[in-house]
Amino acid sequence: MKIVLLQGSPNKKGSTHILAEEFSRGAREAGHSVQRFDLTDLQVNPCTGCIACGYEGPCVQKDDNEKIRTAVLGADMIVFATPLYYYGMSAQLKTVIDRFCAYNSSITRKHMKSALLSVAWNSDGWTFDALESHYETLVRYLDFRDQGRILGKGCGSPSMTKRSPYPERAYELGKKL
Repeated sequence: MKIVLLQGSPNKKGSTHILAEEFSRGAREAGHSVQRFDLTDLQVNPCTGCIACGYEGPCVQKDDNEKIRTAVLGADMIVFATPLYYYGMSAQLKTVIDRFCAYNSSITRKHMKSALLSVAWNSDGWTFDALESHYETLVRYLDFRDQGRILGKGCGSPSMTKRSPYPERAYELGKKL
């Protein structure tokens, strides 16, 4: 299976990175290919809402989103990895998801698998409610088949994350695909 992992954390050595690495390790050990995009390294402009794409592309903007589009449309699964920022996904990831506008129908027709990896300092029971709701809406709207979620509560620093059960859970999620 071809997997695209969209890593939305600007912190390349942070807790989200740890979960993304462990998920990728497990998926590769299971025989899958993983293409990872560290979104902070790419130039992806926000959707302008011009609808010149006609909701099926191409987008009039000429930026790095074309690399992501090509990879997503060639993949069987998409993994969203993000730190929790004010109870939602990072701006880097949200910007890329907004650009799905130019190829919504193509994504939907693929019936792709999906997963969510996230970390947060907070460990309250409601910490991930808003993010999960957004993810569930994406799953429903784009006709994804959710394969799982790793929601790392109390992962405010890499050392906290490494001591938590979440890296192992991310590895196991990748491995069981």
